[in-house]
Amino acid sequence: MSTINIQPMGARILVKPLEQESKTATGLYIPETAKEKPQTGLVVAVGDDEEIKLKVNDKVLFAKYSGTEIKLGGDDYLIMECNDILAKVLD
Repeated sequence: MSTINIQPMGARILVKPLEQESKTATGLYIPETAKEKPQTGLVVAVGDDEEIKLKVNDKVLFAKYSGTEIKLGGDDYLIMECNDILAKVLD
C-alpha cells in the first residue's frame, strides 16, 4: 500500500475495505455480482479528534452502507465518522 496523502478532519477515519474471499469454505467460487459490500477494513488514517480510540493499522468492523466512498491512487477507501465503527477486530 502506498503512502496516503490525506488527513481526515475531526472524528473521521479513513478505512481501506477488506474484500471478502472469492471462494467459500467448501471450494465454490463466488461471482463478483453475488459478493456483498465489505464490512471489515483497515484503518489507514485518523482525524485529529482526541476522543478517537483507533489507530492506523487497526482492523475494524463497520455498518454495511456507512461512510463515503473515495478513490485514492486507484484504490477504494471509505471516509467515515468514528461513530460508524461498530467494533475493533482483535486478532
